[in-house]
Amino acid sequence: MKTIIVLFLTLLLGASACGAKTSSSGRKQVVAAFYPLAYAAQQLGGPAVDVTNLTPPGVEPHDLEATPGDVQAIHSADLVLLLGRGFQPQLEDAAGRGKSVVWLLDTPGLHRFDNGDPHVWLDPSRYALIVRRIGRALGHPQAAARLESRLRGLDGEYRRGLAHCARHEIVTSHEAFAYLGQRYGLRQVAITGLTPEAEPTPKDLQRVVELVRSTHATTIFFETLVSPRIAETVARETHAKTAVLDPIEGITAADAKRGADYFTVMRANLRALRGALGCR
Repeated sequence: MKTIIVLFLTLLLGASACGAKTSSSGRKQVVAAFYPLAYAAQQLGGPAVDVTNLTPPGVEPHDLEATPGDVQAIHSADLVLLLGRGFQPQLEDAAGRGKSVVWLLDTPGLHRFDNGDPHVWLDPSRYALIVRRIGRALGHPQAAARLESRLRGLDGEYRRGLAHCARHEIVTSHEAFAYLGQRYGLRQVAITGLTPEAEPTPKDLQRVVELVRSTHATTIFFETLVSPRIAETVARETHAKTAVLDPIEGITAADAKRGADYFTVMRANLRALRGALGCR
């Protein structure tokens, strides 16, 4: 029923949005599905673009339900940036396959996992490919090259920071860190699967508890936009501590006010990983 409503709104608003692609400011109107795409667009476009992030601060993007305002924003935009592959199905239904829509999980060279994990931006090298594609779509290749250079620097920080660690297993509340793990030689042990709200079965919990004990993991990671309850349960069973490992699907309003962005959160993740893994 929700999909039907979105499709109806798409048809209703499509005609009224036609010809509404230039704001009174004269800046290009860009709509991005959630934070990593919005951040890249703003960094690359600067004052030449108005970027609308359809996922509000502090909201889990998987849970987003398209509103009539979202549909209208999509159909009024010069450029629509979506991850695709069912990550936010209502937004994808509303956007369709128009020439202004860019589906970023289709970017060549990402070498995505077959399990449907969308969190490619947690690998700076893969995120750089997305940045390059957004730069081409915006007509700002030089700005994209500068941001790619910063991402290569971040990749170097991770490689150096995680090169000499006592442990290599990261225990996470849900399966969001496989790309990061693959890049830096870490093994993800996830309590639940790709859906953050999924409830683990008693068998799932017992499996993770046994793995934590066998690997001598000291830390159970949870996320900023998801309840820490399950991570805390495993931590109690194993006498481990909990810490935040942020998948950067969104920045909370409080973090944004403090100036947090993709790079500051990735560096905070690196510090958390080094502490949990006993890196030197």
